[in-house]
Amino acid sequence: MAMDARFSLTIVPRAGKLWHPTLHLCAVNNENNTEIPCLTHSRGLWILSPLAVFFLLYVTTSVIVGDFYKMPVTVAFMAACTWAFVVCKPQSFNERIERFSRGAAHSNIMMMVWIFVLAGAFAQSAKYIGSVDATVNLTLSLLPANMVLAGVFLAACIISLSIGTSVGTIVALMPVAVGLADKSGANLALMAGGVIGGAFFGDNLSFISDTTIAATRTQGCAMRDKFRANFRIVLPAAILVLLIYVALGWHLAPVEVPQQAEWLKVLPYLLVLGTALCGVNVMKVLILGLISTGVVAMVDSSCKTMEGVSAMGTGMTGMGELIIVTLLAAGMLELIRYNGGLAYIIRHLTSHIHERCGAELSIALMAALANFCTANNTVAIVAVGDIAKSVAQKYDISPSRSASLLDTASCVIQGILPYGAQMLMGSALAGITAFAIIPYLFYPFVMGLSALVFVVFGLAEKK
Repeated sequence: MAMDARFSLTIVPRAGKLWHPTLHLCAVNNENNTEIPCLTHSRGLWILSPLAVFFLLYVTTSVIVGDFYKMPVTVAFMAACTWAFVVCKPQSFNERIERFSRGAAHSNIMMMVWIFVLAGAFAQSAKYIGSVDATVNLTLSLLPANMVLAGVFLAACIISLSIGTSVGTIVALMPVAVGLADKSGANLALMAGGVIGGAFFGDNLSFISDTTIAATRTQGCAMRDKFRANFRIVLPAAILVLLIYVALGWHLAPVEVPQQAEWLKVLPYLLVLGTALCGVNVMKVLILGLISTGVVAMVDSSCKTMEGVSAMGTGMTGMGELIIVTLLAAGMLELIRYNGGLAYIIRHLTSHIHERCGAELSIALMAALANFCTANNTVAIVAVGDIAKSVAQKYDISPSRSASLLDTASCVIQGILPYGAQMLMGSALAGITAFAIIPYLFYPFVMGLSALVFVVFGLAEKK
């Protein structure tokens, strides 16, 4: 998704203190640059504590009761947001509310909310007219049952590589994957993990991905050079994960499907996938999908107009929890960023670099932790891009390699982040919690391990 704010790291002198990296936000609405305070070690950890509150409250409670569905994620985030209001000083309470609201109402967040609403409406409308079942039957007739898991992962990789957006891939493919899991007997969380993992293959590599554009621009390298460096890291991971899905799906029994494909009902999904592959904006894709479901409903005599409208409304309201979580997370993360949590992480990481391997690990860790604090891989890359470039130049790391490390590390974290847009969207469309999917996110974990091996052993290193 396109970003309308620029983040940069600059070195700002303070009277009587050492120079240190400071994060600024320069929004296009001409908002004045805001200097982030220098934080002590204890104060920095205090500012980051709302994230710990969320994870500890949600995970601990779920483990105690033995059910990850019992603890509402909205309640866990509300508790974390309340704690963020307590620790984010010295601003007044009203100033903290305003800053929280700015983060929640950022244009990128509002764009996400619109996508969630349209995705919910399309998913339910397509389900009502029978598009999901028809597409699932067509897929099962083309693929052997034991190749369904691998086929879904491979389809997600190809679609995301073509359109350059993980969210668009998940929106287009997840409803079909859920239907395939239901009919083939595959684990739903495993199937959802394949879609989300494959979506990040293209998000990380595609020439039109915003993360690729951000990484190459901040590091000053050509896209083809970054692609080559990146491809060496992720190709072994993708091949290994594909083999894992082949092995896990090998036991699935054949499924009987209707011999005649219902092409009219498949049309909405063909239109969605086709326009997505052509690079059409995800909101336009979903609107076209909604229009096509309406046309099919009017042509199909078995569909009733008001029931179709009711299904669309159900899909929209079903995204309510997802929207609430998105707004709460965005506001809390803005408070953390504004109070210097991100700058604190970067300053401490860059102060412990002693050699080339450490420099590469620091670049990756900066991107990963920045992503953890922003829940947006593009913003994370831009936020740490300048300081990463300085580190790369000092330790003779090629721009393409530093760009590759930034992009890969941010995608690894974004791919497993339970409050990231991709996981929230994927879990909502699959009807399961994000924490149920995380153990089956093979590709992000293997991609991170592959990147670590390449760094530690200096593989594919270009001086």
